[in-house]
Amino acid sequence: MTERTQIKNITIVNEGQIIIADLLIDNGVIQKIGQQNADINARMIDGTGKYLFPGIIDGQVHFREPGLTHKGDLYTESKAAVAGGVTSFIDMPNTVPNALTIDILNEKYRLASEKSLANYGFFLGVNGDNLDEVIKLNKSKLLGVSDDGLYFTKKGNLLADNPETMERLFANCKSIIAIHSEKEQIVEENENLYREKYGENVPIEYHPIIRSEKACYEATKRAIEIANKHKARLHILHLTTEAETHLFRNDIPLREKNITTEVSVHHLWFSDTDYKRLGTLIKWNPAIKTEKDSKGLLKALLDDRIDIITTDHAPHTIEEKQKTYFQSMSGAPIIQHSLNIMLEFYKQGRISLEKIAEKMCHNPATLYNIEKRGFIREGYFADLAIVDLNSSWTVDKTNILSKCGWSPLEGTTFQSKVANTFVNGHLVYDNGQFDETKRGQALTRTNE
Repeated sequence: MTERTQIKNITIVNEGQIIIADLLIDNGVIQKIGQQNADINARMIDGTGKYLFPGIIDGQVHFREPGLTHKGDLYTESKAAVAGGVTSFIDMPNTVPNALTIDILNEKYRLASEKSLANYGFFLGVNGDNLDEVIKLNKSKLLGVSDDGLYFTKKGNLLADNPETMERLFANCKSIIAIHSEKEQIVEENENLYREKYGENVPIEYHPIIRSEKACYEATKRAIEIANKHKARLHILHLTTEAETHLFRNDIPLREKNITTEVSVHHLWFSDTDYKRLGTLIKWNPAIKTEKDSKGLLKALLDDRIDIITTDHAPHTIEEKQKTYFQSMSGAPIIQHSLNIMLEFYKQGRISLEKIAEKMCHNPATLYNIEKRGFIREGYFADLAIVDLNSSWTVDKTNILSKCGWSPLEGTTFQSKVANTFVNGHLVYDNGQFDETKRGQALTRTNE
């Protein structure tokens, strides 16, 4: 039995336009957009006064399965995702074991097919140890390769610190290479300076000075130079500094760019003034930096030097976060609230709804060449989020869905709420209720 749904009189935000129309979903896809007679064979949703976005595609998450499932897993984190209007995600390789082989990657896809409520994709990990194998692989079906998070396993895993490794990879790998861009050498020198002064109890306010603008800028500049030399397809993950934004282009369309980048929502929402209030709860790598940086990142997002918005969703237990500076884990859960954050910026007049859809939905699909997702088009998968822009609510422990059970946003009141989320035409989230009878699908690349 197929799920047939008709959404009437909804305000559709899509491809630079906002229109009021009806939409028919059947067989998992969008069948018709435009004025329609009532369909007696369909579930009816009255969209009057509400807004319809394409489902969000989050290009960077850490869902922790396999191996770290005390923090989060593919079921719990995908549940948090769909409650926030996120219908697809791409997960990073720093699970246990690290996803450094096709066999481990395939096992992650198998686990997701059984557990994930959202659509799923996975990066293959790359470091000095498996570089030869990655170069030899047929990468035509891979979404991309990445070193992100692998520095937690051992020192020296960051490509940004290994120009010789980057040279070989960029010269021989034509798939997207997504890198964590900080110079570990600079970070370590700064760590040693502050450890000498404070021991293990370095005040968290020094985090953006230890993981400094210089460490980010120098790594990003060098990676871009090497990528341009080899015409490699480089994507810089979670940009954090205003200075770095000037290294990226906005004079050509996204499809023609060989160098792209992203901003994660917390680097727009928080600044270094929030460390005093939130402490290690907002310890991320790269670090949240100054208000000038967060404003510069938003400006670059609006003028298309920054291509997409991600979350870098990275749950840890509260005990793992509330340790001394060097022991506290970096990362936090935020995927449930990423669209809310961007809609709050809309309410403040800082970004348009059309731009939110472009950066969270259209552009991730374009950047990763994802088939029939990211747009509201007839014949595309019905991955959709219905939003009420006039329904305020407050984040607290009773409505946080990540397995770790906390959020740096606790106590924050948002003025907008995700009402419904469809994944492949299935109404998985409906005003706080979940229908978990179906699982998401693996993201596939288009042949275009």
